Amino acid sequence: MMLRPEQRTKLDPSEDDLFYSFPRFVTHVDDNFIHQLTNLYRERLTPNTPILDLMSSWVSHLPEEIEFSHVEGHGLNEEELAKNPRLDHYIVQNLNLNPKLPFDDQEFDAVLNAVSVQYLQYPEAVFSEIYRILKPGGVAIISFSNRMFYQKAIAAWREGTENSRVELVKHYFQSVSGFSKPEVVVRQPSIPSFLGMFGLASVDPFYAVIANRL
Repeated sequence: MMLRPEQRTKLDPSEDDLFYSFPRFVTHVDDNFIHQLTNLYRERLTPNTPILDLMSSWVSHLPEEIEFSHVEGHGLNEEELAKNPRLDHYIVQNLNLNPKLPFDDQEFDAVLNAVSVQYLQYPEAVFSEIYRILKPGGVAIISFSNRMFYQKAIAAWREGTENSRVELVKHYFQSVSGFSKPEVVVRQPSIPSFLGMFGLASVDPFYAVIANRL
């Protein structure tokens, strides 16, 4: 599946480098989402292996008790990446201008992307790179909720539903030959709907799409 040109467009067409030129030391999802993501990493990541935190910032949500042989970071704001205590090294690169990652073939056991996949204008190219740099058996974990910088999300994401966004990420994996069948993890908040209607409670839904390099 290839996205059509109009599906790749953003409401704010300015360069992403400009939008992310100043740091945002905030969390973009709630504590419940972070807890779910950290638990998922705890279950799926192997200690003492090299991992890539793609489109990262000042936090990685990795379990504190697990050590990795190397944690490489990638993002668009150097100040945020420099504040991330789990990164051993990082690179700053705009994937919408250059999706080619500066890493060797089969370098990582895991590639992680948290709440950022919605900003990729050429996800097919990026997922091809994820496949290239993963070791055989390596895992890619793409997590997201229903929040976004609306003006920077691509139209295919911005105009979709939560279910269609899950299908979109599955298609990203399926656009690359050699990934396993994508696994979907969905954890909806167990809060009575009428509370949300009145703005009395709100919990971010948790979605993750996971696949391995075969």
